[in-house]
Amino acid sequence: MARKAASPNRKEEIVSAAVEVFAETGYYRATTAQVAGRAGISQPYVFRFFATKEDLLAEALNVSWTRTFDAFRGVIESAETPKLEEELIGAYTELMERHRSEILLQMQAQTIAEPRIAGIMREGFRETRKLVQDAFVRAGIDNPKHRTLIFLARGMLCNTSMALDLPELMEEEDV
Repeated sequence: MARKAASPNRKEEIVSAAVEVFAETGYYRATTAQVAGRAGISQPYVFRFFATKEDLLAEALNVSWTRTFDAFRGVIESAETPKLEEELIGAYTELMERHRSEILLQMQAQTIAEPRIAGIMREGFRETRKLVQDAFVRAGIDNPKHRTLIFLARGMLCNTSMALDLPELMEEEDV
């Protein structure tokens, strides 16, 4: 009996389910059985696409970073210079609202010591920093390196504010 080819859509569904399960449960406590259940498939079907749970996490992180890069590139390609930083913040805010679990997953993955996962996280932050800093340089924004660091730090504070449901962390004092 010939083995039926696995559907690419199923792979995306498995990754989406993994993002949700890992974000809710944590990578170490989550199981591929939980991911399969969330995706509405059998556990062995998960392994048709991913040999290990770490492979699944790596794919989920790569998907989330790609979404972030694409959102930022879309802004960078179309934003007017005076509004570049504001529009990048808006794009990230939208990512946080529409893909909350991906952001939570990235936050958790920052603490995972496995070399492959740590490497994905380092490269994700490096690419984000490069995208933003290069855009700030091209836009002629003063102190682009410093402004990039502030942008990234603010993003991390936004993540913490969202994860803890503590919006007052983001309140700014009127000067």
